[in-house]
Amino acid sequence: MEDNKKNMDLVNNLIELLTLEEIDIDLYRGPITKEPWKRVFGGQVVGQALMAACKTVDTKRMPHSLHAYFMRPGDPTKPIIFEVKRDRDGGTFTSRRVVAKQSGMPILNMACSFQIQEDGLSHQLDIPNLPPPDNLISRADFIKQNLHKYPEKMWPNLLAPRAVEFRQIFNENPDSLAQNYWFKINAPLPEDQILHRVLLAYATDYTLLGACLAPHQKNWFDDDIQVASLDHAVWFHEDIKFDDWLLYTQDSPWAGGGRGLNRGMIYDQSGKLVASVAQEALIRMRKPK
Repeated sequence: MEDNKKNMDLVNNLIELLTLEEIDIDLYRGPITKEPWKRVFGGQVVGQALMAACKTVDTKRMPHSLHAYFMRPGDPTKPIIFEVKRDRDGGTFTSRRVVAKQSGMPILNMACSFQIQEDGLSHQLDIPNLPPPDNLISRADFIKQNLHKYPEKMWPNLLAPRAVEFRQIFNENPDSLAQNYWFKINAPLPEDQILHRVLLAYATDYTLLGACLAPHQKNWFDDDIQVASLDHAVWFHEDIKFDDWLLYTQDSPWAGGGRGLNRGMIYDQSGKLVASVAQEALIRMRKPK
């Protein structure tokens, strides 16, 4: 019961972080994160920007895609202001642009699109045959067993409980360039599809950058590499139920010139492809300090 309460508190804190204050027409302010980040987590800005756009759109229209560019690192000690531009309200589709600012300077630009639900042609890639989440070690247990592999300065952050649970599927094939996770929010959510999609958008920025580092046996915390998300795109194909396990398959088709491309596909447990993700990242080699 105590663990359930802790998980519920963590999830409520995350929902609170993604809940915006309206300060003027099409102008919103996000709360300051309680996480001990040195810079704002990219998923936070993406999730808050999507929530700002959703507030200006009829609830019958669901977000089906977003494309965001990270322009500057955010300051986690300051609130973020979100300005929404209503580019178009068509018969079926709605288009919005969002600029996230701190101290008068943009830190993220986002374009997103909304659609009324329609019927149409349908196909998808099949879900890979991978172990189910109940057969996998929890993130907390994995971190405890492998804590010695991480820099000591990272231990408090790694050991801190999270609102989103990830369980990695380790490859039996050492030559595989894919990485796979089951993930979900750690407490039941209300049946609010906007909330499920915003939370999923937030969580898609976790782990994805590692896909373009894995082929080179590098980690984001290595001293000889500088990493950052440059952009982030999400396509929502179906309604999301993020308080149930989802499979997040990830790979990287290319890296070069100090950048790496990451791709992800997200399936529910029935095998339905519910979302796709793409991200380009900075992976710049540098001399160790």
